[in-house]
Amino acid sequence: MRRHYLDNIRWATVAIVVVYHVLFMYTTESVTTGLGRITNLEHQYYDVFLYIVYPWIMLVLFMVSGVCSRLYLERHSDTDFIKSRTTKLLVPSTVGLFAFQFIQGYLNVALNDALNTFTGIPLPVQILIIIASGQGVLWFIQLLWVYSMLLVLIRKADKNDMVYRLGGKVNISAIILLVIPCFIAAQLLNAPIIAVYRIGLYLFAFLLGYFVLSHDEVVNELKKWFPIFLIFSLILGTAFCIKYFGQNYADKPINRTPLFVGYGYLACMAIIGGAAKYADFQTAFTKWMSDRSFGLYVFHYLGISLVAYFVAKPGLMHPALTYILSLIAGFGVGYLLNAIISRLPFFRWAVLGIEKGKGDKDVKR
Repeated sequence: MRRHYLDNIRWATVAIVVVYHVLFMYTTESVTTGLGRITNLEHQYYDVFLYIVYPWIMLVLFMVSGVCSRLYLERHSDTDFIKSRTTKLLVPSTVGLFAFQFIQGYLNVALNDALNTFTGIPLPVQILIIIASGQGVLWFIQLLWVYSMLLVLIRKADKNDMVYRLGGKVNISAIILLVIPCFIAAQLLNAPIIAVYRIGLYLFAFLLGYFVLSHDEVVNELKKWFPIFLIFSLILGTAFCIKYFGQNYADKPINRTPLFVGYGYLACMAIIGGAAKYADFQTAFTKWMSDRSFGLYVFHYLGISLVAYFVAKPGLMHPALTYILSLIAGFGVGYLLNAIISRLPFFRWAVLGIEKGKGDKDVKR
């Protein structure tokens, strides 16, 4: 039986990512990779939304991806898994950069006025810099592909599936204690410049999903204890926002603190338990959202960037209207480009990882 709550977590989280990136583009709170301030406010207190969601938003996606990998491998071979993951994840994050995402790369460079620093740099090198800058949100699927290939090696080493069977015996006490290895993982293999590449933390989340959260018995524990996880995640989340608002939440040392990791981990347990308890269903709307969640994720930042570059940067519109237009563009351009590119030969494979003969859907199982 399909676990619809996983689909619902995924599309809902991607929708939150769109809102996050709208605020992120214009934030003034010590994060400077977007366009930056477009208001006259000394403090944009609504930017607290960034602090609320950042510790768990990608963590839960990696956990869900781990669970889905387990479900897929229960019905397919390792060879099928490698092929499907390579097509769906590696191709869009490599070939897709040259086929389409260079547009995002140009906007990223232009928004930060980095084009002015290209003087004296050979044109081929400039082009490569722009293409590389188009990675943007694709870092998620890049890491997910690496983790998927590593998982195949782990499965070969664990031929009797002992680790998975052990994961099924995890009780509520063990679930809580798993925050300790989560914290340790958060200290390991962090990229020195690009802070989103938290290889250790997200690998832990992915493997936790595969070996532990894919068990119905474990999910039932999360469902039973959902109110407790929710309460404590709200308490820690409030403390996190109060303590760190105005500081760079996305980089060290804040993103490696016990408060950051503890809040993010407990929030993920609350989300999975709550979704399994209350959102394990499918409607026409949730199916439509789920089928297009990957395309929305891939394209949404381009819509936001277009508004930021052509409207916000020259100050053509009131900031409040700019925020609204950016949100509309994030969803609108995301869905529009998904509808167009998913129907174009070659591009549907290069940009969205859609195999020949398959529809516009994620390879989820």
